[in-house]
Amino acid sequence: MKRFPPGWDEARVGRVLAHYEQQTEEEAVAEDEAAFEDKTQAVIEVPIELLPAIRELIAKQKGSRKA
Repeated sequence: MKRFPPGWDEARVGRVLAHYEQQTEEEAVAEDEAAFEDKTQAVIEVPIELLPAIRELIAKQKGSRKA
């Protein structure tokens, strides 16, 4: 049995894989640089063991915006 996150299915996973498999190194670098230039997002380093707690906080925050 295949399990996907909410909103994902095998077709969507296939499209994402195809995108990154077909991407040139230059395109990948440009995509990464664009992500760092997005002023609506922040990139930080955190210990891996904190990721579950961080994901939970993000989910709660997104949920409170919908309510």
